Amino acid sequence: MIDIDFSKPVMPRSGALALLIPEGGVLSGLAAELDRALGKSLTRALEVSSFKGEHCQTVVIPGPSNGLSRIVVVGLGSLKEINAHRVEEAGAAAAAALSSDPHAYLAADGLGAVLLAHAGMGAQLRSYRFDRYRTRERETKKPKLQRVTILTEDYARARAVWMPLAALAAGVERTRDLVSEPANVLTPAEFAARAATLTELGVKVEIFDQRDLQKLGFGALLGVAQGSANPPKMVIMHWLGASRSGRVGKSGKKAVKAKAHEPIVFIGKGVTFDTGGISIKPATGMEEMKWDMAGAGAVTGLMATLAGRQARVDAIGLIGLVENMPSGTAQRPGDVVTSYSGQTIEVLNTDAEGRLVLADMLSYAQKRFGPRLIVDLATLTGAIVIALGHENAGLFCNDEKLSAQIVAAGLTTGETVWPMPLGRAYDKLLDSDIGDVKNISGGRGAGAVTAAQFLQRFVDTKKTHLPWAHLDIAGVAWSTKDDGVTPKGATGFGVRLLDRLVAEHYEQNSP
Repeated sequence: MIDIDFSKPVMPRSGALALLIPEGGVLSGLAAELDRALGKSLTRALEVSSFKGEHCQTVVIPGPSNGLSRIVVVGLGSLKEINAHRVEEAGAAAAAALSSDPHAYLAADGLGAVLLAHAGMGAQLRSYRFDRYRTRERETKKPKLQRVTILTEDYARARAVWMPLAALAAGVERTRDLVSEPANVLTPAEFAARAATLTELGVKVEIFDQRDLQKLGFGALLGVAQGSANPPKMVIMHWLGASRSGRVGKSGKKAVKAKAHEPIVFIGKGVTFDTGGISIKPATGMEEMKWDMAGAGAVTGLMATLAGRQARVDAIGLIGLVENMPSGTAQRPGDVVTSYSGQTIEVLNTDAEGRLVLADMLSYAQKRFGPRLIVDLATLTGAIVIALGHENAGLFCNDEKLSAQIVAAGLTTGETVWPMPLGRAYDKLLDSDIGDVKNISGGRGAGAVTAAQFLQRFVDTKKTHLPWAHLDIAGVAWSTKDDGVTPKGATGFGVRLLDRLVAEHYEQNSP
């Protein structure tokens, strides 16, 4: 991660300088001062480049005569449309243009401390790079940006705003690291070990091995894992920031004694590699199935964020970690398994495995924690990509209030979701001839909907309304290009979205 700091708006004498300018291209403050020092050459350069200040429009001026290595001007767009997310995107555009400079400064006359801190957030997120396995890359191709100093009169306030944003950026980076890892490295055991490091932030972590899951009766999850040489794990992460004894520091000593009261529960699908099992996938593109644990990655990053910023909320994160492999011991199409809830599941397609993992975890979370609400995240279906492309996650929800909150949080953070239907007609498609429910409908239509409908069979089994949301993130967990605050690769989708949901609605003293 690059370093973000804040300082008084004094003209830098070396390094690079990024200027964020609103629509209209009028220079003021530090930008106007620089323009005068350069004999109006900055104004002329913007005129030649037809710079209008449109959102993320970028002009690079190399080698100005005042000691700076380069000046980067980035448009903020219309003042009426400026918000935290758009400023983050402008900060990201600046960081991308400054990647060859070790130290850069950023200024934006007229933006307050809060928005300038978000500019730093954008720069931080866009500068992420997963290069753990690059051993022979040329130095000229490596990004050099290590530090961004944001210039503002209210630098003390900006630093205070930045503190929780820094924890959020670290949570996103943790998720991106997990999703980027190859499956031969990130086995269920290794994933669990990395989740265990959250104890350093004050999170209590429980790890359940295969024997534990057998004792609990996790028949659906274990059925997915039985074909792999890598045994399954379940990890439960407790952040009890609202409980009196749960307000902990990094030692985590008090967290063990704290007990959550009606916590918010987040559940993540963690299929560390998905071949499809006996219902094997085509070879083309199968390498992408290392991402099938992105839901679990997001939950892990979210729990790290909540702990890192000392969120005043009781939250529980559960991740089910399995590998779906074909072998002589693998689950067969036509098998019937008994889930933790007692419902029997006819497995018609072993490639519809994520819903089996989530089914046991949904039931267990309700029985053990008595949650206030549950949100699960999963790269669950290719059908959601057909429906929504790579622009939105699919949102399936049984509660209008929770749905509206998630949609609003998505718009605020740029991690947008699109509400999708649930209903009795879809539910009937899952009735099994031999058991209680089958894991696919058997038809080609509404695949993402029937997958969510399957999950709903394991929610509210006591017929008491429990707000629940399912996020199908199959189309948004990975990006094939640089886009806004996200570089090509793992996006970390879900961490910012759900952190915003918690911050706005579910922390202590929130309405």
